[in-house]
Amino acid sequence: MDVVAFIVGVVVLVVGLAISIALHEIGHLVPAKRFGVRVGQYMVGFGPTLWSRRRGETEYGVKAIPLGGYISMAGMYPPSPAARAAAAEGAAVEGRAGGGFFATMVQDARAANDETLDGADDDRVFYRLPVYKRVIIMLGGPLMNLVFAIFLMTIVLSGIGVQTVTNTVATVSTCVPAEAGQECQAGDPPSPAAAAGIQPGDVIVSVGGQDVSEFAAAAALIQAAPGQSVPIVVDRGGQSLSLTVTPDTVTRQVVDEDGQTVDTQVGVIGVTGTVDYVRQPVWSGPIAAVDNVGAVAGIIVQLPVKVYETAASLVTGAERDPNGPLSIVGAGAIAGEVAATDAPVVNRVAVILSLLASLNIALFVFNLIPLLPLDGGHIAVALWGGIRSWWARVRGRAEPAPIDATKLVPLTFVVVIALIVMGGILIIADLVNPISLFG
Repeated sequence: MDVVAFIVGVVVLVVGLAISIALHEIGHLVPAKRFGVRVGQYMVGFGPTLWSRRRGETEYGVKAIPLGGYISMAGMYPPSPAARAAAAEGAAVEGRAGGGFFATMVQDARAANDETLDGADDDRVFYRLPVYKRVIIMLGGPLMNLVFAIFLMTIVLSGIGVQTVTNTVATVSTCVPAEAGQECQAGDPPSPAAAAGIQPGDVIVSVGGQDVSEFAAAAALIQAAPGQSVPIVVDRGGQSLSLTVTPDTVTRQVVDEDGQTVDTQVGVIGVTGTVDYVRQPVWSGPIAAVDNVGAVAGIIVQLPVKVYETAASLVTGAERDPNGPLSIVGAGAIAGEVAATDAPVVNRVAVILSLLASLNIALFVFNLIPLLPLDGGHIAVALWGGIRSWWARVRGRAEPAPIDATKLVPLTFVVVIALIVMGGILIIADLVNPISLFG
């Protein structure tokens, strides 16, 4: 394995992931500032700060571990009862009430939130925004990942293209043996293609009067006419030539409608098509991304089961599901493996871009799970608050107080622990029993 190429592949994926995280946080940052929310920090990564710069009221920076990011918005939640009481009395919040582990966590979350407030009447805060604006802010991050995935898939499909066997002739056999897999022997008759005058580089335009744009279509028409004279039109250097070919009849094994392998007679003329990158329509990228969203959503719905199966494979040594979940370690290893292959550079670039697009789709879907601390959890809280307000208006009651989501900190803690455990299992599995694209 080319170690340097492997390292380059891993680095490219890590940089791509950092860009994806940065775009995700921009998706939150821009609408938050647009709606007047005070944003104290915009950070890409976690851990020690490598670089930061303050512009206006916001500190922008990069941290050492590129596995996430955040923006710090003022007043994600309403002020705590202690803060409201202190504001009413004109005093500072002091001390900390006793309580158990989860009670202390709730108090700490409220204290951290209170520090972002500029007094109880602060109006540049997240929790005071209308429901639709809060949803837009929280939805902005995942949507940026989806847009980035569409951009990457468009580059792959419409910029680079899909490897396709084209209707340009690559090779012409000197003969066609009676059985597949046999080699031509001295004295064998020429292949129908050679006898008809077909040459490498010819572009097959039509077969039997039917226009063809792909080699597969031309091959299907030829296979369906064993022993019959078939007119073929080819383009040779811009000149249209009309030829006649009589496909030889050979026996091939095919799978019938019942899934059974049977022998059948087909026509062959002894040509192969040129493999080339064919650029797809510009809408192919969005379609592929949407299809991938459905596939990733199916995996995430089964994530606990899939992670359990991965953990079981660590114990039993069984082969992992190649379509199962990966950690960033596994994704990086696959990117390095792809970069170190002997395939053309364009092939490797296409695969790594596709992998990065899939990671962005995973970020999009995963962040929409309606559990805190994920974006979907904040969206769910905002929507529930909107439903409460609507119901109060319907019943002619006073506007209810904003939802204090700090009360959900114990549930958030459980979700975080579950994510850490699942992430740890996947990382260990990717180190001990990795998924390989090439076996």
